[in-house]
Amino acid sequence: MTRTPEGSFSRRTLLRGAAAAGVATATTGAGLAAASTPALAAPAGFPNYRYVRDAFDRPLRYNPTGEFIFPCVRGVYDKISGALGRYYLYYAPHDAPGGICLAYANRLEGPYTEYANNPVVDRVLPSTTVSHVSSPHVVWDAPTRQFYLYFHGENHTTRVARSSDGVRFTDETPILSTNLVPNTTETSYARVFEHSVAGKGNRYVMVFMGAHTIRPGTRKIFWGWSPNGWSGWQFSPNPLVSPSGDGLTDISAPHLLKRNGTAYVAYHGSSGNMYLTEVGNNFDREVHLGVFHRPIASDNGRVASPTFGTDGGVEYMLYEAGPRLDARICVARAV
Repeated sequence: MTRTPEGSFSRRTLLRGAAAAGVATATTGAGLAAASTPALAAPAGFPNYRYVRDAFDRPLRYNPTGEFIFPCVRGVYDKISGALGRYYLYYAPHDAPGGICLAYANRLEGPYTEYANNPVVDRVLPSTTVSHVSSPHVVWDAPTRQFYLYFHGENHTTRVARSSDGVRFTDETPILSTNLVPNTTETSYARVFEHSVAGKGNRYVMVFMGAHTIRPGTRKIFWGWSPNGWSGWQFSPNPLVSPSGDGLTDISAPHLLKRNGTAYVAYHGSSGNMYLTEVGNNFDREVHLGVFHRPIASDNGRVASPTFGTDGGVEYMLYEAGPRLDARICVARAV
């Protein structure tokens, strides 16, 4: 997003004012102080997660806007040789110029070390230059032995790039835009997972946020499918999850989870909480189950964009915490 001229109110200023006033929007919340009080346990038998640490224990070299969002953590120790660490953490600023960033650690819990040459993808793309790139999500495609990186730039376009080492990405290709999903003005914050849906002939699914012009609610969760994660993407014209089922106006930053022989989507809500909805293995259900994770004092009103992993039998969740345009990346452990 572009910044406003000097002397006018920016979106960041307005959101900080809303947070200070206690306004419940999709972008409220702030804070740095740690707290030991755990959030309430999640529904459907999912674990409760307790804050462990911030992902980074030192200032970052590449920090153009003072905020980072949308973590995605991947174990690479069993996929490539010569890796920087056992785990790669991808993240980005949201505001212009954005930039897809990489950090690494030998423990999923961290702390993570910033890659020296961030960003690994900037806003000057092979096909165009955009105001910003953000919301990285990476999958390992075993048949091609490549990492696929999904990211947005602008907010109406989601793209994919590929890499053999998880560091150098090429072949940036647009795969999703508002032109492909009727009645939307944004299509972004996509995550992609291996999951087949009956009758679709697919191996991958995508869940993403769409700003919908049809009320009630504005930002909703949509989905699509592909045979290979790179091409042949198709998208449902109808929302997969709508905010009204949670009593909200906006939801975003979805993540697919599997448990109990079925599929769920965890996502951020405009209240500041994360929520959980069962969508079924064939994405034909919408059973709202309530709050998945609540912010603690150190999250200061907002938790969003979860990503999950297991290290040594211990489950972890990395997430963004704090105001929408002043967020940081945190690590929580299942308890």
